[in-house]
Amino acid sequence: MDTENPARSPADRDSTHRHTGPRGRPPGDGDPAAARKALRRLTSGVTVLTVDGGAGARHGTTASSVVAVSREPLILGVSLRPASVFTRLALRAGTFSVNVLAAGQGDAARRFADPERPSGDAQFTGLAWTADPLSGAPLLDGSLSHLSCRVLERHQVGDHDLLLAEVTGGAHAPEVPLLSFAGRLHTAEGVQPSG
Repeated sequence: MDTENPARSPADRDSTHRHTGPRGRPPGDGDPAAARKALRRLTSGVTVLTVDGGAGARHGTTASSVVAVSREPLILGVSLRPASVFTRLALRAGTFSVNVLAAGQGDAARRFADPERPSGDAQFTGLAWTADPLSGAPLLDGSLSHLSCRVLERHQVGDHDLLLAEVTGGAHAPEVPLLSFAGRLHTAEGVQPSG
């Protein structure tokens, strides 16, 4: 019951609560280009996924599409190009690590996003890292947090592969996150690091 104006009909009440987009248009107007631009406004943390493929085949790739899927058990999802080197190595190894980047790690994000980067261990030249004791994958020094993951499943979703993985270990530091917004890297101004 509308207690402010009981004389209004349900249709009248519903019409006053329609959501409009930033320019007064209702969302979902069917424009794929507008939908893609709107989706790019999702803000997310930036990560470098790493895997130990064995025999000098360590590999890293930048991803901003890592999401918590379940709390019990701890499961995350990672969206990647189909047939990516990372996906192939992670499926073979059965494990990988997630490096959640801190504000000062924009160079690392760009390095592991560069399709022209060297392959194998050469990708990590000049970077300080240690091997994850659970996955063997590189953990980049200075990261906001590290997650050790065990691969559960791979699903093809649209034009990407979705890897689901159980988080088997982790550590974090009191740093400010590096964020991806509208296709660019940003620092989280005003975010207070927590221990």
